[in-house]
Amino acid sequence: MKARTKPEMVRCRPIRTREDFERALQRVGDLMNHPDAEREGTPSADELDVLSALVEAYDQRHFPMPDPDPIEAIKFRMEQQGLTPRDLEPILGSRARVWEILHRKRDLTLAMIRALHRQLGIPAESLLGT
Repeated sequence: MKARTKPEMVRCRPIRTREDFERALQRVGDLMNHPDAEREGTPSADELDVLSALVEAYDQRHFPMPDPDPIEAIKFRMEQQGLTPRDLEPILGSRARVWEILHRKRDLTLAMIRALHRQLGIPAESLLGT
């Protein structure tokens, strides 16, 4: 009968420096190409899980994403869909109101946010700036 061996312990260290971060990213890339990393419970898969969590924590702490900008989200969607400011009038109101919003002279109201989300599919989180 074959003796059972204990699974290999994943040996990871905290990511404290940019150099640690770069090494961890490289190792994550290597592990993603390793055939065992796809099978849950293998040492490669466990190491990938742990390293990914460490990389994500370091990334969020040292490279935080700025809050989304509602006006940039609107302009991006306008560009995607080939819309002009005039196309926003049925959603936001008069031509003057659209101009004020796009030039940051007037804040979006909750009703405008709902309408932009519903009619243009812009994520509400982007429009709220949270």
